Amino acid sequence: MNYENTHHWLNYIDGEWVDGERRLNVANPASNETFATVALANADDAERALASAVRCVESGALTSPRPAERVRLLLRIAAEIREVSERGAQILCRENGKTLRDARDEFIEAARYFEYYAGMADKLEGVSVPLGDDYVDFTRYEPMGVSVQIVPWNFPVSICARSLAPALAAGNAVVVKSPELSPLGLCVLFQAIDAVGLPKGAAQLLCGLGSEVGAHLASSSKTNQIVFTGSVPTGRTILAAAAQWATPSVMELGGKSAAVVFPDSDRAQVLASVKSGIFFNAGQVCSAMSRLIVHRSIHDEVVDSVCNLARKLSIGPGSQDPDHTPLISATQIERVLAMCDEAIAEGATAVTGGARVADRPGHFMQPTVLADVHPRMKIAYEEVFGPVLSVIPFDTEDEAVEIANGTPYGLVAGVFTRDVNRALRFSRRLRAGQVFVNEWYAGGIETPFGGVGLSGFGREKGQEAIYSYVRTKNVGIRVAQD
Repeated sequence: MNYENTHHWLNYIDGEWVDGERRLNVANPASNETFATVALANADDAERALASAVRCVESGALTSPRPAERVRLLLRIAAEIREVSERGAQILCRENGKTLRDARDEFIEAARYFEYYAGMADKLEGVSVPLGDDYVDFTRYEPMGVSVQIVPWNFPVSICARSLAPALAAGNAVVVKSPELSPLGLCVLFQAIDAVGLPKGAAQLLCGLGSEVGAHLASSSKTNQIVFTGSVPTGRTILAAAAQWATPSVMELGGKSAAVVFPDSDRAQVLASVKSGIFFNAGQVCSAMSRLIVHRSIHDEVVDSVCNLARKLSIGPGSQDPDHTPLISATQIERVLAMCDEAIAEGATAVTGGARVADRPGHFMQPTVLADVHPRMKIAYEEVFGPVLSVIPFDTEDEAVEIANGTPYGLVAGVFTRDVNRALRFSRRLRAGQVFVNEWYAGGIETPFGGVGLSGFGREKGQEAIYSYVRTKNVGIRVAQD
C-alpha cells in the first residue's frame, strides 16, 4: 500500500498490509492534537502472525540458502531504510515529540544495525570438540525459531532494528509488537523491509494493546523467544506468561543510573554529559543519567553549573530542533510531576524546574534539577523517565559506591575523573552492565548493552547480542572402526 498523503496506517501480517476492525488515535505530544490513526490489531491478528512465522520457520526459507543470502537481504534492508529516513523522521518527530534531528538519527541508526549484523550473518560458526580418534564431535548454532519482540515508545525505530536485525541475521522469523503511543515510525521501517521482498512471515508488525496482543504473543506455545524493552511491571507480566512454556527471553527493563563526579573531573565533560544524559529526549531514556553523585567539595559548584545549563536549554516542538522536547503523553508528565512533588515534600529542593512549562500546549516539563536529595528518597531509587536530575553529595569512594549501587537497578553507570587508576578501580565496583568513563553514552551499536538486577538480563548490541538469537546444538558421532 502507498502511504503517501494518508492518515491511516496498517499492520503487516504474512507479507500483506492489513486493516483492523478498530483504530487507535495517534497524537502529537507537542500539541496534544490527533493527526493520524493506526489499525488496532487483536488476538486473532496475533495468532495469524504467529502461524505465518511458524510456516516461515518450517519452510526453511531463511535457513536453507547459504547464509550469504541473509547478508545480502540485510544490506538491502539497510539501503531501503536510508531511502525512507527523511520521510520517516518527519513522521517519528510528529508522533513521538522528539527532535527532527534525533528522529533522523534514529532511522540512520536502524540502518546501521542491519549493516552491522549483515556482517555477522555468515559467521555463526560452531566448533569441533576433540574427544579422541573414536569420535567426531561438533557444535552448530541454530535459530531460536519465532522471535516475538515487544518494542517501547521512546526509541521505537532504533530499538526495533536493534533486535530485528540480529534475529533475521541468525535466521529467525520475527513478530514485532509496536508501542501504542508511537507506532507510525515502525510502519515506515516495515515499508523498507517490505520493499526488499523477505519470505512471507519472516518479519511482521502488529500495533495492538499490550493486554491483548502482547499477552497473546507472550503466552503462545508458538513463540520460541521473547525480546522486551520496557517497564519492570510489564516485564514481570511477560515473564510470568513466558514461564508457561519456559520461553527464553531477553529483558531490558530500565534503570536508575548514576554518574559519580570526582574533584579532578573535567567540568566541561561533566556538563556535556549531563545535557545528553538526562535532558536528551526529555529524559525518556532507560539509560538516562538520573542521579549525579558529586564529591562534597565541588557539590555547590556543580549544582550551580548544571542549573545554569538547564535554564538555558531551548524548549519547543521537535520540528524546531530545540534542546528540550515534550514528554510523550499526559499520563507520563503527570507521573513525573507527582514524583517531583513527592521528593520536594520529603525535603528535596527544586533548584530549577519541577513544574510544567507555562503557557504552552502539549506535554512540556521544565528541565529539572533537584538538590538535597537523600539516597533513600523515592526519587533517588525509582525510575522517573523524565527530565529530572537528582544531585547527591558524597565524601568517600566507598560512600559513592554504596549510593551508586543502592537501587535495585543496574543498567549503566558513569565516573568522571582524570585518574585512570581510579576510573578502572571504580568501574569494577559499580553494579551495572555498562560503565561510561568521562562521557555518558560513550560507545555505540558495537558495544554490548544490558543490565543486572531489575534492569533485566541478556544483552543487545555488539557481537555478543546475536548469540541471544541462536541455540547451541551439539552433535557427537562414534566413528566405526575397521
